[in-house]
Amino acid sequence: MNDWPEGWSDNDRGNRYGRGSGEAQPESARVMRQVRRGQGAPPNSPGIPQQPSYVNGQGYGGDFTNAQNTGFDSGYSSGQVYGGAPGGPGGYGPGDPRPAPDWRRRIKWTAITVVTALVVTTVGTYFWADSKLNREVDLSKVIDRPEAGEGTNYLIVGSDSRAGMSAEEKKKLHTGSAEGKRTDSMMILHTGSNGDTLISLPRDSDVEIPSFVGSDSGKTYKGTGRHVKLNAAYAEDGPELLVRTVEFNTGLRIDHYVEIGFGGFANIVDAVGGVEMDIPQDIKDTKSGADFKKGTQTLNGEEALAFVRTRYALAGSDLDRTKNQQKFLSALANQVATPGTVLNPFKLYPTMGAGLDSLVVDEDMGLYDLASMFWAMKGVSGGDGKSMNMPISGSSGGNLVWDKTKVKQLVEELKNDEKVTVTGN
Repeated sequence: MNDWPEGWSDNDRGNRYGRGSGEAQPESARVMRQVRRGQGAPPNSPGIPQQPSYVNGQGYGGDFTNAQNTGFDSGYSSGQVYGGAPGGPGGYGPGDPRPAPDWRRRIKWTAITVVTALVVTTVGTYFWADSKLNREVDLSKVIDRPEAGEGTNYLIVGSDSRAGMSAEEKKKLHTGSAEGKRTDSMMILHTGSNGDTLISLPRDSDVEIPSFVGSDSGKTYKGTGRHVKLNAAYAEDGPELLVRTVEFNTGLRIDHYVEIGFGGFANIVDAVGGVEMDIPQDIKDTKSGADFKKGTQTLNGEEALAFVRTRYALAGSDLDRTKNQQKFLSALANQVATPGTVLNPFKLYPTMGAGLDSLVVDEDMGLYDLASMFWAMKGVSGGDGKSMNMPISGSSGGNLVWDKTKVKQLVEELKNDEKVTVTGN
């Protein structure tokens, strides 16, 4: 059986076809009969080029020089790959549209890249910041401690430390050149589920120095019942004795200790671009260098330090001074915790660098604890908490005596993490 139409055999084609010709002239083009096998594809089907018809010689046509008009040459003259349609899997010709980009894939990988970069940056920032904390205070040296209550209590101390300051900086900031360091301000910040409370402890508070273990010597010093100003405890044996004295005289356990010196305080204020304050009255104090007119203004580091140290120009002396310190520290925390600082690396890193380098904290203090402290202070500034002075009942020998009844009630409310109802001076 053969494939030729109508059963043609090899002999049916004559002597010349396929076997050469004896004629001097080549034979002319012959017309092939129509060949169709099965149902063809519809014209212009996608992905399938139009095939020649082979009817009456069309498709191969007699005139091969006009090949572009024949079905045989269509597709080759345009560079199209035979067997594929423009835009299809077979190939592309000049002017054919490119395939649309896979946006879902691009968005996916872009998101993965951004998230990875954020994670790496966040982790790197955390370890960088954590390494800058000066964990120098060992609260395990504090003896006879009260039982822990609900919430967290921070003892926040502003010291007059001049460590690392040049003579020019001391002169500029009006700090003097006294050796050693003393506490210039002390506050207890309680954070809990019933609102945060910031309590100032006047430096002139009358307190009893209890028995304690020397932070360096390890020697036990028995209490003799002697009374001193609160800031003298720090001057006598540093942060550990200060914590011991506060806990003994209040009955409130201190969970974390945070201290900042003069130079560090000014650097933080400058790093955030200054802090806006409403100065309650005209202030001029030659000792602190304060010289302000009443009204709202932005204080730089030097001015801020002068403001929080001012006491002699205020009618209430130490009590008014502690109120100003509370107001300013809350405003500073509010400024540090704004999106303009947190989301701006040109402000965030200098602020963190200035602050963390100058902070002295206890050995168990972590970045999370420090952040919680700042957010609580921001909340107090925003009206979500309470700020007050330790209740005072009078004075004795120039020292401010605490109101024992109110202090006891205040401590009980803090221990139980209740809403504070006690009022201070």
